[in-house]
Amino acid sequence: MDAVWLSPFYPSPQADAGYDVADYRDVDPLFGTLADADKLITEARSRGLRVIVDLVPNHTSSAHRWFQAALTAAPGSPERSRYIFRDGLGPAGDQPPNDWQSVFGGPAWTRTVDPDGRPGQWYLHLFDTGQPDLNWDNPEVHQEFLDVLRFWLDRGVDGFRVDVAHGLVKQADLADWQEPQEILSGNEVDKPRPPMWDQEGVHEIYRQWRRVLDSYPGERVLVAEAWVEPAERLARYVRPDEMHQAFNFEYLLASWTAPAQYAVITRSLEATDSVGAPTTWVLSNHDVVRHASRLGLAIGAGRPNGIGIGDPQPDAALGLRRARAATLLMLALPGSAYLYQGEELGLPEHTTMPDEARQDPTWARSGHTQRGRDGCRVPIPWEADAPSYGFGPTDASWLPQPPSWAEYALDRQRDVPGSTYELYRSALRLRRAHGLGRGTLEWLSSNDEVLTFRNGELTVLTNFGDTPVPVPAGAEVLASSAPLDEQSAIPTDVTVWLRD
Repeated sequence: MDAVWLSPFYPSPQADAGYDVADYRDVDPLFGTLADADKLITEARSRGLRVIVDLVPNHTSSAHRWFQAALTAAPGSPERSRYIFRDGLGPAGDQPPNDWQSVFGGPAWTRTVDPDGRPGQWYLHLFDTGQPDLNWDNPEVHQEFLDVLRFWLDRGVDGFRVDVAHGLVKQADLADWQEPQEILSGNEVDKPRPPMWDQEGVHEIYRQWRRVLDSYPGERVLVAEAWVEPAERLARYVRPDEMHQAFNFEYLLASWTAPAQYAVITRSLEATDSVGAPTTWVLSNHDVVRHASRLGLAIGAGRPNGIGIGDPQPDAALGLRRARAATLLMLALPGSAYLYQGEELGLPEHTTMPDEARQDPTWARSGHTQRGRDGCRVPIPWEADAPSYGFGPTDASWLPQPPSWAEYALDRQRDVPGSTYELYRSALRLRRAHGLGRGTLEWLSSNDEVLTFRNGELTVLTNFGDTPVPVPAGAEVLASSAPLDEQSAIPTDVTVWLRD
């Protein structure tokens, strides 16, 4: 591994798993202290690991001192101008300023109560009510985040993963938007761009940030969480004077078929090559159903926003088989690979979590129609027979762990040939030894059933079809996501790495 990316650890009311930040320059006592953060950075560096921290610039917590000051200040005041406050519509101002919806469900506006108890203005929150959106037309907001960048760079962090990087700037007129609110929608070439996403003004922000990072020694990085499509628009975030990398969500969402995989890989490489940036590859993260479960659903079934009791359940064995094949395919691609904690164990989604245990604001704000992201955020299992599988001293993990996870525990997989954990370790060693991340992809074949490409001296083949595919004569199998059949052929849903 080259680096570790940490989710938000800042002081927070935890309305949204720490993505509601109350203080950008400290550590929540739940996790430790600034001294602990300094030690972690030092210890990581001593092991050859770089540290990337999460930065949340689209919104703060409603507990942030700025927002608390805004609530007690008058309309039009400097305190309110740090956020997006507007008068309501209608004679009494009791209607939201526009029809925007929250990503988590429900209106994106909440009305305030003035100090005298009367209803006041409304404030925008594209996510939870506890996450008021900042006003990036305000120079004070710009300066604050430049200072926050320097605060953590001075402490030795190697870079920032920027949350909702495509959402900071809103269309000036806050025009109504009739389409369903999805964080990745409406950016296709033939559709109008949503007024809250991917506005041109975000790019100057990142040019300014890039200048700050370039002023520090070493290779400091900016990574965009930008749910933007098509790939050509996403590539604009990684032009030479902006960010260094951007998460490739189009790839994450691509269907498990040979044509879909070929198309998204080709588009992604062409788009980033056009601006001289590396492509990123990611299959799971803290916002989507884990790919070991997602790939166990029927192909073409769509991407569920969480899976719970009463929902169609994935085929666990099929999902893990496809997940291992997808991972070996991904790790052979040139560019940067991002792994989400637990996927190296083959960990599935917790798809039977009791609804009363859910903490994702999506569950409540959607009127209990979307179960949200809790299922992929359950603490991972370290020891099969320990309380909370080694997460803590008792079984009271912050989200409940399913009994079935014992078989995935690290101590059940370490040094076990064929385990998912050992597959990841072996593949990552080979990826580094053969320089696959810095290589070049050359397609050898693509049809409805098989993908084959070359990267350096390795040939990579994934069989999506029902018929086993013979290993090419004279080829040495360096890695396989599952055992070959009796005739040494490559079965369905299997990826192999070959050397001539």
